[in-house]
Order: sequence, then structure tokens, then C-alpha cells
Amino acid sequence: MSLDVDATLEGQHVVIVGGGVLGTLHAYAALARGAEVTQLERDQVPAGASVRNFGLLWVSGRAPGRETDMALRARLLWEALGDDVPGIKFRANGSFTLLTNDEEIEVAQRALEHPDAVARGISLMSRDEVVVRNPVLRGNFRAALHCALDAAIESRIALAALRHAMIATGRYRYQPGREMIGLREGAVIDHRGEVHAGDRVVVCVGAYLSGFARELFESEPLRSVRLHMAETEPLGDNLTTAVASADSLRYYPRYRDDALELLPEQESGAAHYGVQLLAQQRCHGGVTIGDTHEGERPGVFDAPDRPMDMILATARALIGPAIGRIERRWTGVYHQVDPARSDEVYLRREVARGVTLITGAGGRGMTLAPAIAEESFQ
Repeated sequence: MSLDVDATLEGQHVVIVGGGVLGTLHAYAALARGAEVTQLERDQVPAGASVRNFGLLWVSGRAPGRETDMALRARLLWEALGDDVPGIKFRANGSFTLLTNDEEIEVAQRALEHPDAVARGISLMSRDEVVVRNPVLRGNFRAALHCALDAAIESRIALAALRHAMIATGRYRYQPGREMIGLREGAVIDHRGEVHAGDRVVVCVGAYLSGFARELFESEPLRSVRLHMAETEPLGDNLTTAVASADSLRYYPRYRDDALELLPEQESGAAHYGVQLLAQQRCHGGVTIGDTHEGERPGVFDAPDRPMDMILATARALIGPAIGRIERRWTGVYHQVDPARSDEVYLRREVARGVTLITGAGGRGMTLAPAIAEESFQ
């Protein structure tokens, strides 16, 4: 995805509502097609799930069919973005899901039997092969499911880097501190009463909704998911891949059915919060660890220590003593299509003539964002 203009939207004005990864990638895609773009963001800088995650581009666990196809396309687009905008810090680092027993290894072996295993770049490696590729890993594991296509960006700086690249075109205007309170045909209205009209309007406001924005989602098949994450002190070494625990097999659709069949029930506390370990080293050396799949509880603002205690213990058991103390913690909430109510990968709704609402990609939004934006402007 390059800002070299292909002119399919030349002469059009596109308004994007939302400064997170979905909104920003839509702005970038519209610019790449020759449009003039205005992007509105409620806060001065995005503060939602797009900057509270690992920066993982996670191909390995995606559901078969359309979701995997989109992830593979998005992975190519992210790599191209990394070439065009080095500031996003794209890294083709791959991932290891560390396996400790026969049952976990059997889940991985079943995954290798799927027809799309080669396309997704997965393979099963012995402990010795894993340690050669990622020498920091010194914990208790026997083997690992490797995904060569998994990758990373620096989520807390990537959106700013993309905005700076867009500003340089002279066809992009970023307007922070503008909350959408209404819409009409071909336009949205912000809290100051200003109308932002365009030939096309795309609304990507994420999970932090109130008032009018909340009304747009009330009848949709969505669920809110709360995550708990933390960052450790600098590692002092290079964690060459992303790392996941085998508990993650329970929570990603590619592996979930086999994991629920073969693995014993998760410990009750871990199951309550939906705990898994994901670990990704940041460019500054600290390691982001998490996360949970806890249903959002309205009105609950506390961040209990127990989920992160379990995550940190798993990180030290699997990765080893290199994982140091936690320097900071945070929580977040994202919107996700509820698989019990819909098989859509994400929601796309025309809410007024010329106004498109896009949501529900949470938990995979960072991975899929370039492909979703591409679909919007095909």
C-alpha cells in the first residue's frame, strides 16, 4: 500500500471518523487512491485498543476461509507499508506457541493437517530447533508451533508515523478533539456543531462509545472484551520472535475446537479471565505481556492483580528468568463480532447515504486493518 496515487478517488473528499488503526488505515488507503482526506479523532491522539495492544500481526490463529484470506492479504499490505513508512517499525519476526505436553503437541499436529497450513506458514519445531532461532527461550517447554508469517509493528508510534506520512502529501488534514454526535447524508456532525461533509464518510470509532455513537451499535451482534496487559523492564537481550502459551490455542479460532477437545479444562481463575500469554518485545527492549478475554463489566473500572500475576508466572515459566519486573500495566476494551450471533469477520453497515460504519474487528483489527480498508475503497 503506497501513497503513489492510483487516481481512482481523485477529486473526491473522504471523511474518516476515528484515529485508531482502522480509521488511520482507511485514511491512508483513500489518500493512496487520490482523495483529499479529513480525519477526525475524539482525543488529541488515539488512546483506545489500537495503542494498547502488542502490535502483533497475527496470521497463525485466524479462522479458516475469509478471515485467513484477509489476514494473508493484510500481511502483504503491512509489509509494503513498512517499506513506505519505516517509522511503523514493521518486523517480520514470526511467532512461537510453546507446547509443554502431548495434548498440546497433538493440537499443533492437527493444525498442520489443515489445507491452509503451508499458506499460513506454520510448522512444528522441537525444543532444540526453537532455541536455535530464539536463544532467550529457556523455560519449560518441549516443542513449539512456529508461524513464519506472524509479524509486528510498534503500535504506540505507528499511527503517528502514518499520520506524518499522510500530512506530507498536502491532501490530508488531521482534526483531533472532535467527537461525533450525529450524522446525516454524506456528513457527520461534531460536538462543536460543525458539519464535516464528504463524497464518502467512513466511521471507525472503536469501542469507547457514548450517546449518539452508542445508539449506532445497540442492535448489532457485538460483544465487548476487556484485556489486561503490562510491559516489563528492558530484557537485556533480543527476543527474536513473538511468544504465545498453549492456552492461546483455546482462544484463537483456527485451533479452538481441537484445543477444547484435547486439552484439560483451564484452571478456574485463568478461565474466569480468559488468560493466555502473548509476549512481544518492543523496539526499546521491554516486553509487552498479556492478555485476557474477559467480558466487559459495565461500571467496573478496577484492574485486579490476579490476571497479570498468572500471565507473568506463565511468561517466566515458558520464557525463563530473562523476564524481569513489570514497569507498567494497563487495561483496554475492544468491540468484537460475537461468533455466537454472526459469522462476519467485521461489521460494515451503511448508516446513511454515503456514510459507512465499520466495527467489530477487535482482537484482530491490528492484523486485518489494511485489508479492511482496501475492501472499503475497491
